[in-house]
Amino acid sequence: MNSINIIRPYKYLGMWVFDDEKVGLIQEPFVSGADVLIDKVTESIPNAGDGFILIFSDGYFPDADFKIEWRRADNSGNWYYSEEFDMEGWLCPALFKYFSEAPKNIYIKIKAI
Repeated sequence: MNSINIIRPYKYLGMWVFDDEKVGLIQEPFVSGADVLIDKVTESIPNAGDGFILIFSDGYFPDADFKIEWRRADNSGNWYYSEEFDMEGWLCPALFKYFSEAPKNIYIKIKAI
């Protein structure tokens, strides 16, 4: 597994989704607060719905914009909290395509394409 991962979320049928063929995900949706968190972090990116770059890692890296902290497991997914936005979002089992277990922290950088 990579130490730093990159995906390109975009809007499909009004929902944030992403594709990552190398791990077998196509139009994988963000739901249950993760979608709202993406709305907030992309407010300053023009045409973010057409796609933006999301870089993430369970280890700190320079220029990370923010981190989300693990709060609790819920069925097959995990809830994470963003202190910067004071909100939670649920990450589905697709998380385990990138990490062998739910990381304590996920560091994130977003960029326009």
